[in-house]
Amino acid sequence: METSGQQFIAGKRRSGTSGERYEVTNPATGEVLATDTLAGPEDVDEAVAAARAVFAEWSRTTPAERSEAMLRWADQLEARAEEFARAESRIGGKPIRLASGFDIPGSIDNVRFFAGAARHLEGRASAEYSGEHTSTIRREPIGVIGSIAPWNYPLQMAAWKVLPAVAAGNTVVLKPSELTPLTSVMFAEAAQEAGIPDGVVNIVTGSGPVAGQALVTHPDIAMVSFTGSTAVGRQVAAQAAGLAKRVHLELGGKAPFVVFDDADLEATARGAVAGALINAGQDCTAATRAYVQRPVYEAFVARVAELMDGVRLGPVDDPATDMGSLISLRQRDKVAAMVENAREAGATIVRGGRIPDGPLGRGAYYEPTLITDAAQDSAIVQQEIFGPVLVCLPFDSDDDALRLANDTPYGLAASAWTSNVFRAGRASREIQAGCVWINDHIPIISEMPHGGYKASGFGKDMSVYSFDEYTNVKHVMSENTGVPHKSWHDTVFTSR
Repeated sequence: METSGQQFIAGKRRSGTSGERYEVTNPATGEVLATDTLAGPEDVDEAVAAARAVFAEWSRTTPAERSEAMLRWADQLEARAEEFARAESRIGGKPIRLASGFDIPGSIDNVRFFAGAARHLEGRASAEYSGEHTSTIRREPIGVIGSIAPWNYPLQMAAWKVLPAVAAGNTVVLKPSELTPLTSVMFAEAAQEAGIPDGVVNIVTGSGPVAGQALVTHPDIAMVSFTGSTAVGRQVAAQAAGLAKRVHLELGGKAPFVVFDDADLEATARGAVAGALINAGQDCTAATRAYVQRPVYEAFVARVAELMDGVRLGPVDDPATDMGSLISLRQRDKVAAMVENAREAGATIVRGGRIPDGPLGRGAYYEPTLITDAAQDSAIVQQEIFGPVLVCLPFDSDDDALRLANDTPYGLAASAWTSNVFRAGRASREIQAGCVWINDHIPIISEMPHGGYKASGFGKDMSVYSFDEYTNVKHVMSENTGVPHKSWHDTVFTSR
């Protein structure tokens, strides 16, 4: 059992000072992985002070120096990849195959990408727009960033929050979920081992109402970046707005999966099952609403059901396990209640819809679930489930498909499946989402941005677009004639 502290402040691990004890458990088994004391406001104060103290030093390092340090950071992660994968798997209840094949390699690639991007913070070219001045654009770090990350991809979400901020010359205080802090602290330790100065990356493990609120409202936090539910995101935005802080929000999703009648049936069915069940559906971009054109609807439902039957639930450390548990018994019961409510409202549970029998039933497992006959305005269609549940609904015309795809408050991600280039083009233009995949669903790459429309938030993670969140744009205007009298002076002085 891990007993060392889950706070990492000014380069040192320690316990929090709130006096509130908590446990980190493996939700698949109930095994206790760590016990510690949560962070309180005093810990947040210390972490922010540490980040503020080193900001001047870190922000003045050259892009090349930051880049080299981040490349060493990536090397540290790569050397410990197996250790990170085991920890990520156990704290999240996710299959080791997912952690070692997706979470860890993706995070290492993020570090390497931002190591390169640190050397390309560019503005507009210098020019004489007024004729008498040379204008240039500077991108400058903002200061101390307060970041709050969720529990579904602990390491990747920590990376998405920390990396662009640090690459741009900021310092960071990250609050991971108290359910899954272990790999976030390991991530910060790896930065220290790479030679990144103490205080550049700090971790405070505490609850949202205590540590999270203290971070958002702290007077020395220049910007808040939050990933989580839309409901909590609105609270964060309201608190930050009262203090005129910059805010970046990546919130919930309810991704539509639109299947036109000319799509490859096998590809769509496989894409739907993989897209709905990755990380047990605990993914804000997961395929949750499949809209299928009526001529292929029944065949699609039948093939999805068949594929779901073959998905293997099992121990997370077994490489043969396809899907692990949900994050907690509480989350499992929430998903089960939403499915039961849909059943009572008239929906058909084609596959799954229950907690498995036997040993897995003692963990936070829930069977892969396929639902049909739900109403478009029902909760199972409109609300984020965050579990291994796919709802299928038929449509007739292309107009209907795109209208239904946009008919939720969310707009994070979507996919359209077709062999017709014109249909694909129309779908990519008209679906209101920050990412639209064509004939695939889920892949992400460091070079491209991730962020939403509507109630899914605003701002971007990953890619060079994320620097728009973590830098101030400064216009520098230099007079270049040396002439004492300027034409605009005539608005104040008479001609003399």
